[in-house]
Amino acid sequence: MAGLKINNVTKHFNDFTALSDVSLDVADGEFVAVLGPSGCGKTTLLRLVAGFEQLDKGEIVIGGKVMSGAGANVPPENRRVGIVFQNYALWPHMTVAENVGYSLKVAKVDRAAREKRVEEALALVNLQGFGERRPANLSGGQRQRVALARCLVAAPSLVLFDEPLANLDVHLRAAMEDEFAAFHKRTGTTIIYITHDQAEAMALADRIAVLDHGRLAQFATPRTLYEEPANEMVASFIAGGMVLPADVLSGARDGSCNVRILGQETVLRCRPDEVARSDAKVCVRADDLDVVESGGIAIRVKRSIYRGGGSRIEAFPVERPDIDLHFDLPDPARLEEGAEARLAIRTGWVIPRAEGAGH
Repeated sequence: MAGLKINNVTKHFNDFTALSDVSLDVADGEFVAVLGPSGCGKTTLLRLVAGFEQLDKGEIVIGGKVMSGAGANVPPENRRVGIVFQNYALWPHMTVAENVGYSLKVAKVDRAAREKRVEEALALVNLQGFGERRPANLSGGQRQRVALARCLVAAPSLVLFDEPLANLDVHLRAAMEDEFAAFHKRTGTTIIYITHDQAEAMALADRIAVLDHGRLAQFATPRTLYEEPANEMVASFIAGGMVLPADVLSGARDGSCNVRILGQETVLRCRPDEVARSDAKVCVRADDLDVVESGGIAIRVKRSIYRGGGSRIEAFPVERPDIDLHFDLPDPARLEEGAEARLAIRTGWVIPRAEGAGH
């Protein structure tokens, strides 16, 4: 196994900057997901690590060895990096065992050793006895596991997953999430997992790197991303957070601040260096909002969407129609379109001031 260091990496395609000064330090055996909206640079980062693209600035280090940058450019076949693609990339005319063992055959590994390593790789992904089948006779999940076994048979020091569950239906995705988690636990392989699916990333990764327009927005544990987003982009992107204007009425004390949001005063979590200011933004989530009889914020309902056992309510503050709010309302309570109600903000997070912003 091997750790991965991505140091100040920049990549341009003509006039387009795909990645700008991105740095990640991935520990040996860590499972890291790379998450972000379409076009944020996720796949470019994967291709740079694999060696399919050359970076313009910075360096990539795998297992302590410089692979890209500083005058080095190790070709993909010499990086000991395995890749599991979204579309499986299996040869239909080959059996499962032939697909898995192809790289060993090319490397002229003798037949007995090759067959032993193929059997071991298939056992790692729970496909013992499937060696003589063809890819066409397998389910989508089984084909994905064959692709994983083909990657593992070469004993990579690092495994890259390129949106591996995107082509599977929702039930199969959940089952394969369990498979990937179990595989990581069994092997301790260092994994970089590219995905646009937040639930996948949250369920699988030790840490998540959020990219935005080619820049690293935040690199943290799933819980930290959810509870303490570093900026407005992460706050709104992760789990549908609502970013609201606020006044911080007091500096941080014991990890919290007194805050005024849309006329309501409440106490929110904040960084230890937070100060009183009138230009703050806060992140609140649907679970942080409660419908109350009095106090709170006056709202008007735009839409009520029944979801079985309750409804998702989309609304806006009566005094700020330009601000969108959403929350869940469990049955038997009802709020229909056009209804007015009051919302209390129970908790939330003061988004840190952007670096370089004035006081």
